[in-house]
Amino acid sequence: MGPAGGVLNRRDWDETDVRVRPGKGSRPRTKNRPDHADAQTAMVVSVDRGRWGCVLGGDPDQPLVCMRARELGRTPIVVGDSVAVVGDLSGAPGTLARIVRVDERRTVLRRTADDTDPYERIVVANAEQLLIVTALADPPPRTGFVERALIAAYAGGLEPILCLTKSDLADPEEFVAAFADLDLQVLVAGRQDPIDEARELLAGHVTALIGHSGVGKSTLVNRLVPEANRATAEVSGVGKGRHTSTQSVALWLPAGGWVIDTPGIRSFGLAHIEPDDVMGAFEDLATVVDECPRGCTHLGPPADPECALDGLTGTAHRRAEAVRGLLADLASTPDWA
Repeated sequence: MGPAGGVLNRRDWDETDVRVRPGKGSRPRTKNRPDHADAQTAMVVSVDRGRWGCVLGGDPDQPLVCMRARELGRTPIVVGDSVAVVGDLSGAPGTLARIVRVDERRTVLRRTADDTDPYERIVVANAEQLLIVTALADPPPRTGFVERALIAAYAGGLEPILCLTKSDLADPEEFVAAFADLDLQVLVAGRQDPIDEARELLAGHVTALIGHSGVGKSTLVNRLVPEANRATAEVSGVGKGRHTSTQSVALWLPAGGWVIDTPGIRSFGLAHIEPDDVMGAFEDLATVVDECPRGCTHLGPPADPECALDGLTGTAHRRAEAVRGLLADLASTPDWA
């Protein structure tokens, strides 16, 4: 009841003592994001269940554990990425810094699950070299996998290096001959072989290692970085190795530089790569194919009767044919058995 027994109208209320419960929308939203001007640069060296191991300024003696800042959403962050970090950068046990920005990648090694999968998986970022590790026997080497790894390296801006293991079981000469016209650097690094050349090639660089399981990749890493203690395993009875490395990790080399060990893979899909992506890695051939008609796949007759590569002779012709072999593999359905 209101004054003099009247009915209390809404306009008669005294709202000065009314307590309003703030809702989620009570704080004004803004599109302004902090610029993190004080952020410092770090390199991602490991990824594990929503936490990223980083080294501040690329210095292995300044490790950090980081989380991804909320404003990054689901931005992918992979080993090798250069990132901006803020927060507690002391690296003390129990501390957690935040990754607030992923810098533009200089190189990218990508693959898809197969040649029909539209989803690209970034394997490693910012590596300068790709060490393709292949056993000469047990399991037997497959040129198809090497060719596909070469394609991914060329398209992603990495310098490929072929590394052959288990040289005590087979002669490398025949297998190496398949890639002679690509001017591909080749290392032989069996258990009994010295690896001084490998150490020299990797020193001062960021190098990613890929290969099928069981080819001796982890054994090689342990020789290059003795304190790495990467797990190794024998090859299974069906000729396929067991997966002994389950996460990519960047390891500091004694002579400087990083080697990024990646999990053993069974397939290397290339659904994301076009023929011109490969040609762009060969400056001499890229200039020639500028004269090709639109839509040319550079495979030559009968598919491309007017391909400009057909006019080359001598060494240039052999090199073009070697690259055409890569393109033919890109266009084919791979056999992963």
